[in-house]
Parts: sequence; structure tokens; C-alpha cells
Amino acid sequence: MRLALAPIPFFWPREAIVAFYDAIADTAVDIVYLGETVCYKRRSPALADWLAIAEKLAGRGKEVVLSSLVLVDGEAELKATRRLCENGRFRIEANDMSAVSFSRGAPFVAGATLNIYNEDALAILADAGATRFVASLELSGEALAGMRAAGPPGIECELLAFGRPALAYSARCFSARNADRGKDHCEWVCEREPEGIMVRTQEDDAFLTLNGLQIHAAHPINYLAELDTMQRARVDVLRIMPEVRDTALVIDTFEGVLAGRYTVAEGQSRLAPLTDGQDANGYWRGAAGRSHIS
Repeated sequence: MRLALAPIPFFWPREAIVAFYDAIADTAVDIVYLGETVCYKRRSPALADWLAIAEKLAGRGKEVVLSSLVLVDGEAELKATRRLCENGRFRIEANDMSAVSFSRGAPFVAGATLNIYNEDALAILADAGATRFVASLELSGEALAGMRAAGPPGIECELLAFGRPALAYSARCFSARNADRGKDHCEWVCEREPEGIMVRTQEDDAFLTLNGLQIHAAHPINYLAELDTMQRARVDVLRIMPEVRDTALVIDTFEGVLAGRYTVAEGQSRLAPLTDGQDANGYWRGAAGRSHIS
């Protein structure tokens, strides 16, 4: 199985993004997804900057994929999606059906927000040119294995294996609302939240993480101990979510376990400080997503 780094889900300064990917170039990750997927107003880095980062990573032997917006609800977003899909150099992760349409006839990755829950949907996207799909978050290992067995041959499967998953997106901006501002006059307040705003219950239990238009889980997924069942389910690529800190450590840990340099127990010990003992594997086990099942 190969390792992939998902696109950055938060709004970081351009300098921080460039420095982050300079560091990622030195890691063992095989595939890097680049681009703004959440909010069209976050236009720094610009497309030219993303392409420059992509060329640098490709020069270091990484497979680079450009990720499209997950919500396309206006003419400006549609034009930006078309420009991305017509870059002429790098494959696209299509996160909206408009990107699928613009990419038709060329190989692309079908993103998780296309909500592929059965082999029929997977076949439609494969016919459109999808060569890899990112499995929907809620699919259990059993359900994914069944879909892979009945689905079209030759298409790769990618699965989020570590990080706080995106649960939902909204046309309204949570960060602007939290700052008592309208979405059109947000002044990019989400940049102040490089890891999002943690939402807690009245019992002070971590519940959700909000940033911009997206809702993330409070507890990170951690499927390191599920490598055997993921292989049996024909998962080809393990996806890791970027974080402000320790992304390189996560990549090294997964690569080390896959290569036999660490045992699973040793890998879990390395990851434990990043999850505060609150990692989740419930979705894979067919249970509540935030649960941890030994």
C-alpha cells in the first residue's frame, strides 16, 4: 500500500504552506494532493503558486494531484474549477461533479465528497475516467470489501487512515458566523484558526472541529492497527490528513509499519501523543464513527 497526503483543509498563510511542502518533499509519502478545496475566497496561494509547488514535489519523485473545490455554487467557482481541470500537467481530484465533467476523457481521482457508496456509482465514475477513488468516510471495512469485489476492475481505492475527517460542508461559513461577520465580509478570520475551533459539549467532551465551511470530527481516525483488514478489502492507498504539527511523524510511522521497521504496537506508541488517546476506528468496524474498538 502507498501513502497519500490529503490537501490542507485549513487556511494557512502562503509562507507556511510553502514551508510545509518543502518539508513534505523529504518524507516517504508517495502521493501529495494540493490545492484549496474548502472556500473559493481563500485564493492564496494562487493557482500558479500551487503549480510551482506541484512541480517541485514532482521533481522529488512524488505523484501530485490537484484537488478541486468541494462546493461549486457560483460562476466564479465554476471558472476556477475549469481552470484547475485544464492545467494540462497534473491529474485532478474531482470533489464535485462539475470537476468530473471538466475532467471527462482524462484520468482523474474521484474524491470522497462524490459520495460513492456502491459499485454502480463507482462504475459510472470509472467510465468517466476515474482511475482511483477515495472511499466514503462512513463505509465499513466489510461494505468497502463488498463494493470492491463487485465493482469495476482496475480502479484503485484510497482510504483515510489517519487524521480528523471532514464530516460535512455548508454554504454558510462557521468561522465568519463565530466572529459575528457575514460570509461576504469575513476578512478571512479562518486564518486565525490553523487547526479549527474545537466545539465541546456541556460535559466538556470534545465534539466537533469547525473551520470555514467545514465540520471536522474532534477525534482523529487512526487505522494503523487495521492494515491487514484494509489489505483484504483491497485498499491501495492510505490517506493522511495534514496538521500544523507532526505530519512528517505520522507519515514516517505508517511507512515504518508497512516496511517492517516498526511493529503496530510501536507505531501506536509513536502516534499516541498526537491523539491524546482519543483516536477512532468505529467507521471501519461498522460502529459509531467516533468510537474506538480494540
